Amino acid sequence: MIEHFLQFDFLRHTFYTSLLIGLIAPLLGTFLVVRRLSLLADALSHVTLAGIAFGLFMEKRFTSSWITPIQSGMVFSVIGSLFIERLRTIYKAYQEIGIPIILSGGVGLSVIFIALANGFNTDLFNYLFGSVSAVSRVDFLTILFIAIGVVVILFFFYKELLTLSFDEEYATVSGLHSKRIHFLFIVLIAFVIAASIRIVGVLLVSALMTLPVASALRFAKSFKQLIVYSIIFGEFAVVAGLISGYYMSIPPGGTIVMIAIVLLIGSIVIQKFISNRQRKEQK
Repeated sequence: MIEHFLQFDFLRHTFYTSLLIGLIAPLLGTFLVVRRLSLLADALSHVTLAGIAFGLFMEKRFTSSWITPIQSGMVFSVIGSLFIERLRTIYKAYQEIGIPIILSGGVGLSVIFIALANGFNTDLFNYLFGSVSAVSRVDFLTILFIAIGVVVILFFFYKELLTLSFDEEYATVSGLHSKRIHFLFIVLIAFVIAASIRIVGVLLVSALMTLPVASALRFAKSFKQLIVYSIIFGEFAVVAGLISGYYMSIPPGGTIVMIAIVLLIGSIVIQKFISNRQRKEQK
């Protein structure tokens, strides 16, 4: 693989993109899990699929489409995040209801646009489950720009997001613009999901935002540790999954997720072993 990595540009783009995704997906996933909004990633991933199917339909309908599938996926994902935020204000007592509503709408639109685009094809399969060869230089630069934006925004709004994650009511009472911060956060999630689909696939991207965090929760003793451990687990899963998928000639999304699950099971077993050992020592 090293020889091919040095020879082919698309492999370098794929590897660098994977490192970026392994950073930003678990990074935002920590806030997502702590806020108990893990299903938000699933909802937006299905809306992104609808956008991708729309982009493929446009490419089929018009020879020179003004928008690519990845761009239309981002647009749909952001629009979906806006609708979820709007539904939160309408159903104040049942704010989480917006997530399954948007998820259902995303699935419905996906079916319609996939049918209009003459069903499944190789391009759609790559978007669903990821691909080693699908990442272009433009895709890499787009994801690099998104990654830089995510890191910069989290750096400047870290305290606000942390407060909002653990106590939304206190954040509102203390004068924090909770609605604006939540809106910014949900838009970031939409962009990261849309950016990650090239490697992980739209149906599996939510797993990369939650599984590394679940593994890190077994060991982290503070929120900052949770972020660091989540990124470490995420990077390992992405790199190992990408290499495994390359050698086995299968979509990397599946191998990335399965390695993340193995890491989760291993973290649970190790943490349980440590706890049992500490109990024995105390006796």
